[in-house]
Amino acid sequence: MRYIKKLEDIPQLSDAERAALKPVADAYAFRVSEYYLGLIDWNDPADPIRQLVIPRTDELNDWGKLDASNEAANTVMRGVQHKYPDTALLLCNEVCGAYCRYCFRKRLFMNDNDEASKDLREGIEYIAAHPEITNVLLTGGDPLLLSTRRLTEVIEALRQIEHVRIIRIGTKMTAFNPWRVLDDPALLEMFAKYSTPHKRIYVMNHFDHPRELTDAAVEGLDKLIRAGAIMTNQCPMIAGINDDPAVLSDMFRQLSWIGCPPYYLFQGRPTAGNDPYKVPIVRGWEIFREALRHGAGLARRARFVMSHETGKVEVLAVDDKHIYLRYHRAKDASLRGRFLIYRRDDEACWLDDLVPAEGSDAPRFAPDGLLETGQGPE
Repeated sequence: MRYIKKLEDIPQLSDAERAALKPVADAYAFRVSEYYLGLIDWNDPADPIRQLVIPRTDELNDWGKLDASNEAANTVMRGVQHKYPDTALLLCNEVCGAYCRYCFRKRLFMNDNDEASKDLREGIEYIAAHPEITNVLLTGGDPLLLSTRRLTEVIEALRQIEHVRIIRIGTKMTAFNPWRVLDDPALLEMFAKYSTPHKRIYVMNHFDHPRELTDAAVEGLDKLIRAGAIMTNQCPMIAGINDDPAVLSDMFRQLSWIGCPPYYLFQGRPTAGNDPYKVPIVRGWEIFREALRHGAGLARRARFVMSHETGKVEVLAVDDKHIYLRYHRAKDASLRGRFLIYRRDDEACWLDDLVPAEGSDAPRFAPDGLLETGQGPE
């Protein structure tokens, strides 16, 4: 599969478009697979697949920061994050099959970044020394851009650690380049060997729009399933791409039919460059709630969450006055499972934008991200 890194190699863009978009591609790296470009309807300027990968000038708007969830605070060594006691993240690659324009880790693809690690031995030793870690997520970048030999070495090393029960692989490759799976029998053999009855490998796919679910993509998922991997899907709510209940419900249903049911729907993080893709929390909840009205149980399994620096905060409900949240996961034990009530704010896009409701003990986040104590305003 050929990958394209220069806007001038896309003939469907005019000279004027390339000139206008060059500063954006210089600021936030551009890369896309030839296959994925073929999914774009170039006659539609608002085509959702185009919005996913082709730069936009309004990415240069001043909004957010590169590390929106403060992953640096959870980094215990290069390439290793340990935020929740039972889960560790290995950032094993700084490259993706294509760069989603709204990516919350776009900082990894910048020239001066060194967060990901090609040598994961120290990270694996760290995991081996922490018996509370039962769940390891390989992420990045995209782990499936590692060679099968290298990926097998990592999986094999993790499987030798008795307390690691689940290995997850976060990937967009099944959408960007399904032939990474279809044309590599050795990859499937690796899954068949190391996804065992008592210790499964989960593939955390990243489909954002139903048009990504091509016959090739579905066949790739089927081969992974038959090799013993467990499929699931997670994606953010993205303006212009899936912020429509009909689109979202269609994708959720199709994913459930093919054995890759939805897991998380994320509220978009306030990441630098992501201004054109943001959807306010209240509108996102309304879209999500309407989408869940359709389809059977597995199509309605997703949780709508914010991956905040303090934990995963689930959006439970919205009424005329309030937004109701709950810590689904939390870094601080005192926050785990905590129920939160905030004033309704139809413009708010992130937890830090919200004001606690009157009498509520929900935390308030200061502009520098620090937790404030005390109740909401009288």
